[in-house]
Amino acid sequence: MPKILPFQRYTGQYEDWFSDHRWVYEAELRAVKALLPESDRGLEVGVGTGRFAKPLGIKTGLEPSVRMREIARRRGIKVLAGVAENLPFGDGEFDLVLMVTTVCFLDDIHQAFQEAHRVLANDGFFIAGIVDRNSPIGQQYLKHQNESVFYKLATFFSVDEVVKIMRQSGFIDFRFRQTIFRSLSVTDDKEPVKLGYGEGSFVVVRGRKEQNFI
Repeated sequence: MPKILPFQRYTGQYEDWFSDHRWVYEAELRAVKALLPESDRGLEVGVGTGRFAKPLGIKTGLEPSVRMREIARRRGIKVLAGVAENLPFGDGEFDLVLMVTTVCFLDDIHQAFQEAHRVLANDGFFIAGIVDRNSPIGQQYLKHQNESVFYKLATFFSVDEVVKIMRQSGFIDFRFRQTIFRSLSVTDDKEPVKLGYGEGSFVVVRGRKEQNFI
């Protein structure tokens, strides 16, 4: 069962976060964009309200929440209903599959990553933007998890865990970007995006589809 109830019930609160944390949002966008290949065949899984797909030029999204889909469509995204573990697309249909803060809400991360691999063309890229469980903000979210309407149902992963499952799913040639090095309240327009991971709380992981993976 996809963890969509909070996103159905608190859609307005979800949207407000991006306004209230403008510089965090823009830093995360820059981090994703740094690893984004040029392609007209991109898919965002868990597209939400289109906050990332729209500025990144991704035209197709998948979203289980009805209310989120409606907003994303108003932003010009072609959004289908569905879940990451059973993508309603053909084999090799995309050059890029993106998940931003979606991994922690998956019911079956292994199945979802295998599905991402399936719908990617050879040498296509899977990009996951996550809150690193081992980071300061990741630890803060864990500590106060039961107080959050959104993260109460989340399962946080470390970067190494995500890479391990991506590798098991047939991805290679990993690249990383990280940002959000301070608390959200003091993040400003000068927040940097750096190579690697281990310092920033928001980490973008990119893997390339291995052609002959079995």
